[in-house]
Amino acid sequence: MKLLTFKRGEKEEVGVLSQEEQKVYSLSTLGLHYKDMNEWLEKGTKEEWEQIEKKLQQNLEGGFLLKEVELLAPIPRPKQDVICLGINYLAHAEESARYKKEAFGGERPYAIYFSKRVREAVQDGGVIPSYEGLVDSLDYEVELAIIIGKEAKKVSKEEAFDYVLGYTIINDISARTLQTRHKQWYFGKSLDGFCPMGPWIVTKDEIPLPPHLAISSKVNGELRQKANTSLLIFDIAHVISELSQGMTLEAGTIIAMGTPAGVGMGFEPPKFLKTGDVIECEIEGIGKLTNHIL
Repeated sequence: MKLLTFKRGEKEEVGVLSQEEQKVYSLSTLGLHYKDMNEWLEKGTKEEWEQIEKKLQQNLEGGFLLKEVELLAPIPRPKQDVICLGINYLAHAEESARYKKEAFGGERPYAIYFSKRVREAVQDGGVIPSYEGLVDSLDYEVELAIIIGKEAKKVSKEEAFDYVLGYTIINDISARTLQTRHKQWYFGKSLDGFCPMGPWIVTKDEIPLPPHLAISSKVNGELRQKANTSLLIFDIAHVISELSQGMTLEAGTIIAMGTPAGVGMGFEPPKFLKTGDVIECEIEGIGKLTNHIL
């Protein structure tokens, strides 16, 4: 099942995509009433989820054609910062060290976690601001994002996927000079408009476990990143289990699993984004997230 947030006119609604991916059905037409995705993820019951799945298998009347609505980010306003994994692919760890002129020993004994503030996520087709005068090293990072479906606390690795609702794509836009100047990642990754997300959430039942998915990005049609999520240093089960030993992960928590090699700073000379550039992020089984720089 594909979950989404959309607008038709001025009204923002939560809904699902039809199985043939041609029509959008709002929750209200399916007999459910939640004000936004956060509330649905927090309060939706197992019986309601089953009810929606059954209805999608029928020939439903009504709904809107996908091309007639404006897709928003699936969780337009996350209720808390996105939890991010730093340098979670070896090849990206290598290129990051090279950019910073540091030695890299090829080992990553512990996961690196940081947070990304998201005032409002940017939807598929939306604009990423260039911040000319503030940012001169705008970069892209395609990432698999995990959406937690129910409260997780002290979860074992074996149980971890019981707490996963589904997956989406995040482009972890980053201002490299701000990261370097402030000696941490928070500010340089948290400017308004720096979190494109979408196009929807794909529930975990649609993708084999564990999700070993092709992941890639293009800039103006040029392939920049190409990898597979099987290459994650710390996988989804490890991350959920480790974090939940001391943090309560609530329904709707977003975890971005890190980006593979091929980001702009990894080239010599670097290939940073500029006004007018179009970035396409794609993950197998989820879809494509396309944005441009303005």
